[in-house]
Amino acid sequence: MISKRSLKLFKKAAKTLPAYKDFLEKANCNPAFIKRVPDFANVPITSKKTYLQHYAQQDLVWPADWNGPMAICSTSGSTGEPYYFPRSKELAEQASWMAEMFLRNSSYGKGRTLVLMGFGMGVWIGGIITLRAFEIAAERMGAPVSFLPTGYNKVELFKALKNIAPGYDQTIIIGYPPFVKEIVDEAEAAGIDMRQLHIRLVFAAEAFTETFRNYVSYKAAIKNPLFDTMNIYGSADIGAMAYETPLSILVRRLAIEDPFLYKELFGQMEKTPTLAQYNPKCIEFEAVGNELIITGNSALPLIKYAIGDHGGVLTYKEMVKLFKRYNLDLSAETDKARIGAHTKKHPFVFVYERTDLAITLHGMIIYPEFIKEGLLMPGLPAYFTERFSMSTKHDVRHNQFIQINIELQQGVEPSKELEAKALEAIHASLVKKSSEFAEVSKSKASRKLVQIVLWPNGHPRYFNPGVKQKWVEKS
Repeated sequence: MISKRSLKLFKKAAKTLPAYKDFLEKANCNPAFIKRVPDFANVPITSKKTYLQHYAQQDLVWPADWNGPMAICSTSGSTGEPYYFPRSKELAEQASWMAEMFLRNSSYGKGRTLVLMGFGMGVWIGGIITLRAFEIAAERMGAPVSFLPTGYNKVELFKALKNIAPGYDQTIIIGYPPFVKEIVDEAEAAGIDMRQLHIRLVFAAEAFTETFRNYVSYKAAIKNPLFDTMNIYGSADIGAMAYETPLSILVRRLAIEDPFLYKELFGQMEKTPTLAQYNPKCIEFEAVGNELIITGNSALPLIKYAIGDHGGVLTYKEMVKLFKRYNLDLSAETDKARIGAHTKKHPFVFVYERTDLAITLHGMIIYPEFIKEGLLMPGLPAYFTERFSMSTKHDVRHNQFIQINIELQQGVEPSKELEAKALEAIHASLVKKSSEFAEVSKSKASRKLVQIVLWPNGHPRYFNPGVKQKWVEKS
């Protein structure tokens, strides 16, 4: 999905940036031959490993930005050493349109709004840029929106829900999915009645399923998940790249109801990708094979950059045509869901969890989603927080198995009975999600392939409060 915008950015970088000039020369790519949009297919792909880490940052950044004020953020380092990205103020401005859409789409109207920022507020981009995006949007709208950056801190967030939120018409809680789930799970015990606060939820940093959305929506007494929940697809590399809209949520929910439509749309049945829309005036996506490639501008421009994710891209027209093949009128469906007036014909991008954030078991790829779905089965959230860490291990006879370390809810003690409940639910989820595991499960020995270890709430070994959950522990 490339336009003249990306071509123009390529030309400017090839002319201005020493690092990109050298990269193109070593890749035998002559910028003079990249004249039209179709020629962009011949531009070499960049990545953190093949491009950014090979050059001094001064040679990667626009001279005007390098010699002016810059903000810097860090990657989480979940797949290796963190990288520090300088960013321009335009990234927050672009993200503000996402924030404005969410503010305008509220099921609770335009009354006084409290935004509780539950992302980490340190060196990472999520908290800082999202807070700034909502501030810019509120200023532009002239909307009565107040902000409290609680950070990744349940105590402060609960204080705000108890002491400040009742004075507002609605409250937006922003945070990582497992953190937000902890908030809605523990609110009642903390003396907070979510039904009175008109809660809305914003997530980022990882995918989740519609089962998860339905669960947190129920617990938070959310009026309409299409309008009052949103997952952001972003990165430290270049900010908020895409985001869920009422339309993208509806499309994913409709696709889940038809396995054949789902398979044609997303390419596989085992996992549930994030489906979002993006503004091509801010960033453009391509899918090379099943790898997502982005082109976007910031202090450090990224041109045909492999972000490390895999998925696919569709235009709005392609989505409409796909639904027609399955006798679904997307326009009629949006009208039925009463979101027609809130629909933009922006392109779609879907993204799966990274393959380097999964584990293998006898050649089978096991994703965190498989375990998450098991722990959300009816009755289990009362015992387990849904936070866990998994790894592939071997016993003394060199037999391979996966160990899943699961966090218990506050006040719940570990027991063999709870281990059995968790094992049964996770085993069932693995059978449902992985056709390979379903085949293996026909053997009684398959139960030994999964081992459960229960941990007290907040145990520092795997569940240190205040840090982003690491679902995978590399062996």
